[in-house]
Amino acid sequence: MWYPAQVTVAPTAEPVTLVEAKRHVHAEDFTDDDAHLGLLISSARDHVEKYCTTRFATQTVVIKCDCFGDMVRLPEAPVQSVTSITYVDTDGATQTLAASVYETRSDGLESSIKLKYGQSWPAIQQNSRITLTAVAGYSDAPPAVKHAILLFLAGGYEMRENSAAASWTAFDCLLSNFRRG
Repeated sequence: MWYPAQVTVAPTAEPVTLVEAKRHVHAEDFTDDDAHLGLLISSARDHVEKYCTTRFATQTVVIKCDCFGDMVRLPEAPVQSVTSITYVDTDGATQTLAASVYETRSDGLESSIKLKYGQSWPAIQQNSRITLTAVAGYSDAPPAVKHAILLFLAGGYEMRENSAAASWTAFDCLLSNFRRG
């Protein structure tokens, strides 16, 4: 079982730039709303990531699970690299799993960690957790995701109050192929 991920290093770049957002909402000729648009970009990305359970900006996450069998399907995707996998051995000492034991596989929407040929998972202390630290997220989000982020932030820019959401929108249609689980 996987437990909720913690972001330890936030994204340094968003999938949509301020220039793209300003062009989309026709605010290119002034800078008064730049801070607000920056907030909307981050909020839209965060919403899209939660909606799809996929990271669309590169960030470092720490996730814990109960056993090595959980590595067959990681709750984060895409995983670009694994920083470390730590566990508590049967003697109660924290150990770091050697990178020579496993390999990371990712096809964009799904990521997993598999044993390399001839390797085996180590025994862990009962009721302890395995901690995976990884860099996850797209280096460049797919065009449909960028479009959905622009739609979401445009709605927030134009309508600065709460309104009822439609049952199925262009936002949903653009992201339906990227939604996991």
